[in-house]
Amino acid sequence: MAELANSLKRELDRYSPGGKLPSSRALVERYRVSPVTVSRALAQLVAEGLVVTRPGAGAFRAHPRTDAPPAGDTSWQEVTLSADAAAEAVPRTVDASGVLVTLAVPPPGVVEFNGGYLHSSLQPERAMAAALARAGRRPGAWSRPPTDGLPELRDWFARSIGETVGPADVLVTAGGQSALTTALRALAPPGSPVLVESPTYPGMLAIARAAGLRPVPVPVDADGVRPDLLGAAFRATGARVFVCQPLFQNPTGAVLASERRPEVLRVAREAGAFVIEDDFARRLVHEDAGPLPRPLAADDQDGVVVHVSSLTKATSPSLRVGMLAARGPVLGRLRAIHVVDTFFVPRPLQEAALELVGAPAWNRHLRAVAGELKVRRDTMTAALRLHLPHLALPHIPSGGYHLWLRLPDTVDESALVAAALRADVAVAPGRPYFSAEPTAGHIRLSFAGVAGVGEITEGVRRLEAAYGELTR
Repeated sequence: MAELANSLKRELDRYSPGGKLPSSRALVERYRVSPVTVSRALAQLVAEGLVVTRPGAGAFRAHPRTDAPPAGDTSWQEVTLSADAAAEAVPRTVDASGVLVTLAVPPPGVVEFNGGYLHSSLQPERAMAAALARAGRRPGAWSRPPTDGLPELRDWFARSIGETVGPADVLVTAGGQSALTTALRALAPPGSPVLVESPTYPGMLAIARAAGLRPVPVPVDADGVRPDLLGAAFRATGARVFVCQPLFQNPTGAVLASERRPEVLRVAREAGAFVIEDDFARRLVHEDAGPLPRPLAADDQDGVVVHVSSLTKATSPSLRVGMLAARGPVLGRLRAIHVVDTFFVPRPLQEAALELVGAPAWNRHLRAVAGELKVRRDTMTAALRLHLPHLALPHIPSGGYHLWLRLPDTVDESALVAAALRADVAVAPGRPYFSAEPTAGHIRLSFAGVAGVGEITEGVRRLEAAYGELTR
């Protein structure tokens, strides 16, 4: 779509203002693309003010605007926002840069190693389309849903955790990011510390800082967070919340070791603290992973764990359906904040999610993704060892969608990221994954957001060229 939009922009000079562009059918034939691609490209030009469309008449080159209103003076906002921040113990700075790295769409021709979602070729598009069509025909599909979510969907999410959680303990949310936002707002007052793994997911750090919280790092090794350091951090800070990803941690890919799991719960319980378990990658297991450990919430009898998971990572970035699960009085606070923030998740989306996970195609999709992610992981690992042996790969995960690489001390992280983009490959810098000073330079490479193994091999070759530019 972006390539077609750029081509049409270059051709606009052939038409005078108000001149009619070729019909959609003519554009389909000329560029050999689908009608949907043509429609989206024209919509992009309309959004940029270059083209106007008239129903039944076609698309026309827009007249240049000569009566643009004055820009206005927004400098007062800087004073107001600064005064607001100065009144707080911890300024609620909203830094979305770490998140935008994985959401930004690179220019055409760039290999996308910075993505955070499955490539369209891995998404169950036909199954989702069929589920949405079936959901739209359900009686009452467009009526107001229960604020906690559809009972059948809550039951499905509860069964995915274990016997300690029931449907009444589950809230349906608009994806995992929304669930994390609700949990942090419910459990930690502004200005308080919150313990986080180091390194950890930048989106969670952005949520914490936007809420005025102080992220305090607890180091992660190959077996996950260290319970002794977690206990020390609770004692030193007085924190009452710890956020973790016990399964295929982002970015390291670590799995919390079996002997550490009860220790983490014990340490949190003794500190009178909650553990927010972000179980984001359970449905992104690789084919060779073997049996997975149960969620922490499945072994929690005392309501220590607030569990977060989502269907989004295993399906599509637009299927924003997730869940929160908790037991005890905290559930009431989570429910209240969830309702105030979002009212409810749109019923058609919940109905479509139910149709999807209840169809035979769902398990087939998960098996296909498990096999393909393993192939892609192995392809990227082999290519890195061949072309970039100087980049340390301390852990090869058996789930998730990325690899975490440590750079030599002589290589500047920002310079490598910039050089990589010049070589037409986008990578995620490691700095945003640390809440304090990073231990070294790192990059994160996703193997799920590209078209296939050929693109992985080519992307690593381009990254080798960028690395060579800096080190020769």
